[in-house]
Amino acid sequence: MLLAAVATREGVAKRQSAIVDGALPSDIAATLSSTDAAFTESIQAALADTLPPPEPSDWVTVEVQRGQTLSQIFEAHGLGFSEAIAVTKLSPESARLKNLRAGDKLQLRKTPESRLAELRFELDGKATLHVRRDTENQLEAVTTAIEYERRQAQAMGIIENSLFLDGQRAGLSNRLLMQLAEIFGYDIDFALDLRVGDRFAVIYEELYRDDEKLRDGDIIAAEFVNRGRSFRAVRYIDQSGNTAYYTPEGDSIRKAFLRTPVDFARISSHFNLRRRHPILNTIRAHKGVDYAASAGTPIRATADGKVEFIGVKGGYGRVVILKHGSQYTTLYAHMSRFRSGLRAGLTVRQGQVIGYVGASGLATAPHLHYEFRVNGVHKDPVTVPLPRANPLPRSVLAQWKLESAPILARLDAMAEQHLARVQATATTATP
Repeated sequence: MLLAAVATREGVAKRQSAIVDGALPSDIAATLSSTDAAFTESIQAALADTLPPPEPSDWVTVEVQRGQTLSQIFEAHGLGFSEAIAVTKLSPESARLKNLRAGDKLQLRKTPESRLAELRFELDGKATLHVRRDTENQLEAVTTAIEYERRQAQAMGIIENSLFLDGQRAGLSNRLLMQLAEIFGYDIDFALDLRVGDRFAVIYEELYRDDEKLRDGDIIAAEFVNRGRSFRAVRYIDQSGNTAYYTPEGDSIRKAFLRTPVDFARISSHFNLRRRHPILNTIRAHKGVDYAASAGTPIRATADGKVEFIGVKGGYGRVVILKHGSQYTTLYAHMSRFRSGLRAGLTVRQGQVIGYVGASGLATAPHLHYEFRVNGVHKDPVTVPLPRANPLPRSVLAQWKLESAPILARLDAMAEQHLARVQATATTATP
């Protein structure tokens, strides 16, 4: 259309030249001038941006500052204190707004009467709280699941220093490294068992929304080769959305007990019935394992159990003793403090924080003293056989194996890639 307009314009120009030369009557010349004006308007219309300018958004995004409350945010944006109170009482999820943290983000929209029209707040990365006015002008709270696009990613690395440092070098986030240590923590003591040359491979999810990566998701499958032994884990999600990890054969990765109660700690003293005590300078059996860690490091229950004792016990200092069924007890000593609310008789879950590393009692430096007892007899926590949890039910095993096959094939390919790199390096190093 624009090309046709340009051609017409050239024709008009020629006719106008003829008018100037006196070759056309004045009435025809007037008609041509009118045509020229119409042409100019059509060109301007063709070149103009036909999209209307965007309407200004009436949503306001607020980033919470340290110590700021919902009431203070509402008042700063011309909303009443009473509405802030009303919002927190709408649902258990909206009550979360009573405890805003620095960095949280709220989206607000007001009515023309300066009342709250809508509020949006991302609760936990999995759901969004949406507060709005219903048809009767009353506030209501609705919680909706956040829909993500899930993309698969992978990483692999070799242990040269530690899982934490080498994992970061391979591109794994702290969250994924903690999950990797948790998955294989039943079989590998990351404070004692790691060796230079051990390797890992991880296939995991990345969560995207509107083509923007928001965060890492969970591990789908992983392999850790420790001292030549290969451990593999593949994710299984049940109908209720619960996640667990199993070997490729369907056996549970999870054991009844975690191997270690602290993450990434170093063993400073082993189980030794003939050890010389560092303070008393006498031969005294060391019936547990000491983990050197910074003061304040979280201590986790190594299994589901019940608090049998919590308090001060002689040279142990602040101590917690957990009872696990009829056979097993575990002891955690030299704590700096207990978890708030922990008391005798309380049930705890495996991996739940029960206290924090300290140097109470007879201790020369911050560390955790951990004991493992079977029917009252002390066992070495590092070597004692740990019972496993139940395997996958037979009713789902065949289908799960079928779905897991492509993921396991990717782990195989990553292992072959690692082997090829090792061989290439060895060939290059050979004179």
